[in-house]
Amino acid sequence: MKDSAVSLMAGCVIAAFAMGCSPPAPSAAPAAAPAAGANRQAEFGSYPQRDFVRLTLDQLQWRPNENNTLGVETAILEGDPSKPGFYLTVNHFPPGVMSRPHTHPDERNITVLKGTWYTDTGTEFRPDKAIPMKAGEYMRHPAGGPHYDGALDEDVWIAISGYGPTSASVLGGGELFGRSRPAR
Repeated sequence: MKDSAVSLMAGCVIAAFAMGCSPPAPSAAPAAAPAAGANRQAEFGSYPQRDFVRLTLDQLQWRPNENNTLGVETAILEGDPSKPGFYLTVNHFPPGVMSRPHTHPDERNITVLKGTWYTDTGTEFRPDKAIPMKAGEYMRHPAGGPHYDGALDEDVWIAISGYGPTSASVLGGGELFGRSRPAR
């Protein structure tokens, strides 16, 4: 079972990674160097200057999300979400923890890796109305779109890709993460 979960995670991370990449637009004339994040190959280079990377689950370096006391953590696989350019992260939500309604300045592509992720759009926090998404399923969050998401009854891992810098602006202020249900 562990091998199939790892295979599923790897496939989903690759899919999320690919969704964050855009091919360059065709051009008749030579173009100036693209802005950071506009073309991944131009931004980072190609083989052999850019090496292959493989990460196993035990190599992920988890760190708590900023100002979070409920156990939400992130592993950065590629890039730096706080800087311009492509990034790919895996977020872990422990059971019973969800974000509050918020927005991001960048478009984000999310693939569920493990568990059932609950998500909803809008400015009102209604965990009982959130839509369940299972491992392998995908959602796009457009830049500026109000939403919230997280876990109800089980651990949830999601892969998120986008072009930074990114941040979260909580609607109405307050903490980004809270309980989706009372603690057991």
